[in-house]
Amino acid sequence: MTEYGYWQDVPTRWKDNDHYGHVNNAVHYSVMDTVINTWLIERAGLDLDGDGPIGLCVESHCVYKASVSFPDVISVGLRVAHLGTSSVRYETGLFRSDRTLVAEGTFTHVFVDRETRRPVPIAEPMRSELEKLVSA
Repeated sequence: MTEYGYWQDVPTRWKDNDHYGHVNNAVHYSVMDTVINTWLIERAGLDLDGDGPIGLCVESHCVYKASVSFPDVISVGLRVAHLGTSSVRYETGLFRSDRTLVAEGTFTHVFVDRETRRPVPIAEPMRSELEKLVSA
């Protein structure tokens, strides 16, 4: 679990459980998206209301390893697997409170101009912050 450079706990909610009594698969994607964007806002300077670039998800993937159910808390580890000129591929590990690996996911952002939606280079300070999460 130490191979991730950033951690965030995400509590499950009653409505996250599906008819089978475990967190529905769509929630895993929502959790990954929430953790990545929280990190971008709090650590990397993403300004949702500004006029700078935005990250668009162009690919996501999740491999399910174990189930999780409300009221458990999901601990999410985040790292960067690839940092390009305008794109970044994140890797996430989702763990139950008993440290069981629940899912592994990837999520790719391409940073684009807010108006034209054309790719733009990842600028400072975001690039430096992303570099801190690059996995060895």
